[in-house]
Order: sequence, then C-alpha cells, then structure tokens
Amino acid sequence: MTKDPKAKPTVASFADHEVITPPNALKRAVSHAVTDDDPVARAEAALAQLSSEFSGWMDADFERLDKARQQVRQSGMTKDCGEELFRAAHDIKSQAPTFGFSLVAAAADSLCRLIEHASDPRRIPFDLIDQHVDAVRAIMREQGRPGAEAIAEELTQRLREVSRFFLRRGDKDPDGIEIGPPIVPEK
Repeated sequence: MTKDPKAKPTVASFADHEVITPPNALKRAVSHAVTDDDPVARAEAALAQLSSEFSGWMDADFERLDKARQQVRQSGMTKDCGEELFRAAHDIKSQAPTFGFSLVAAAADSLCRLIEHASDPRRIPFDLIDQHVDAVRAIMREQGRPGAEAIAEELTQRLREVSRFFLRRGDKDPDGIEIGPPIVPEK
C-alpha cells in the first residue's frame, strides 16, 4: 500500500492540549460490503446438519467408557486406567447435553466426582464403577421414551447417594464435596 502524499494529520486544539490524529491509510483497504450473514444462524445450521451424527458420537464415547471400565477391571485402578476412565466419563458429561443426551450427563458427572474425590481410587468397588457405566448406557438407550426422565433422575440420585456413602467410609469428608446436583445446566 502506498502512502497518500496529500494525507496530513488532523490537529484538534483545546484550551490546555492538542490532539493529533494521523491519517488512517487502512480505511481504503477495508471493504464495507453489506451482507446478510448471521454467524449464529450459520452455526445453528451447521449444528443441525451434524445432528444426525450425534447418536453415533455418543455411542463411540460410551464404547470408550466401557473399554476403560474393562481395563480397570482387568488391570485394577492404576493411574493410567483411572485417568482414562475419568476422561471418558468427563467427555460424556460435557458433550452429552450438546448432543441431545442431557440426561446422561448427570450419571457421568457422578462417576467423575467419585473418581476425583476418592482418597484412594483403587478402593472404589468395581460394582460401583459398573453401576455408573451401566447407568450411562441405560439412560442413553432409554432417552426419549415415556417416563425416561424421571427414571434417569432417580437412578442418578441413587448413584450419588451410594457414591457419597462410599466417600464417607473413606478418610475424606464428603460433606464438603459437591456430589450433586449435577453441574450441567438444567433444561
């Protein structure tokens, strides 16, 4: 871009100071095209277009969670196995509402909190891990059926109660730990 030799700075004088404004050479480079482009509408349209994939993505996330559970059952709650189980549950918890499976998020959240707040995750009973993972699968499968929301809420509440009971038996005081309600927004 070449400089315009005719462009000169403007000077505004005030009682106690002057403001010098240099010429803005970029004004000529910027296009002032008027468009009807709405980025929010574009994003919503893209999301709608992808929505047919959401169920498959949730199934893949569940398979990852189930594989992590099997690895914990086979190798014990090692650091790597525990981290993978936590990450798989956390991904489901955070993605489920976006993918239209909001009821699943609370059960996955309960598993995340159980792993995160256990004083020794190796002591978490396999049955309690199984109950969480099986609840995620059942809620995914039954979502959309009549009465599914009430059943999912009760199931998740029971998982939280059992998790709280387990944590109380350990050396941590779960009263200071927020096990419920879920951290995902309500609809």
